[in-house]
Amino acid sequence: MSHFTSPVPRFLTTLGTVFVAAVVLAACTPAGNNQPSASPSDSSTASDSPSSPSTAPSSTPSGSATASTTGKPSNTSSNASPALCTAAMLSGSIAEGGGGAAGSVYMNLVVKNKTAQPCSINGYPGVSLVGKGNGTQLGAAADRDPNQPSTGAVLLAAGASAAAQLLYTRAENYGASCTLVKADGFRVYPPSATDALYIPNSLNPINACNEKSVVLLHIGAFHQA
Repeated sequence: MSHFTSPVPRFLTTLGTVFVAAVVLAACTPAGNNQPSASPSDSSTASDSPSSPSTAPSSTPSGSATASTTGKPSNTSSNASPALCTAAMLSGSIAEGGGGAAGSVYMNLVVKNKTAQPCSINGYPGVSLVGKGNGTQLGAAADRDPNQPSTGAVLLAAGASAAAQLLYTRAENYGASCTLVKADGFRVYPPSATDALYIPNSLNPINACNEKSVVLLHIGAFHQA
């Protein structure tokens, strides 16, 4: 009696062999091939690192540019003209000048810069005789002498002096038209100044006229002493 072989078992055997081979093949495949690609966060971090704040170009001006604008030396003080001399910056004296017309005498009015800062003086000072022990002006203030004009500003460094020629006409020359009064000294306003200095008379006694119509003094402009 011949035996009949069923095709089903042979098919199952073949199918099982294929399944086993697939499992073995899967087991031998490298695990890295099944890993997902890098996450978006990782890729963005890598691409952003070159432009991080620590390496980004600075928009702040460089130190040299800052120095050229804020550290530039100012020429204001070197180019500015010295301040005008005020009475508070000066000391004064009266010295003999020698010569003079009949009944008059020349004197030198000298002012000295007593400060540590330079100042300039230019033009005619205002001068008058004062007395009565309280600085009362006696007679008229000095007229300007047109023969002694200003030749320009005089720069007075610390301790430097300027002088102006002062002509005094004796009060006694005016007789009855002059009420004589002894002068204690001189009040002097530097040119363009609003304050005055007092210079006591250190020469021979000087008389003044009490009348404001009598001019006893004529003053020239300042020049370098």
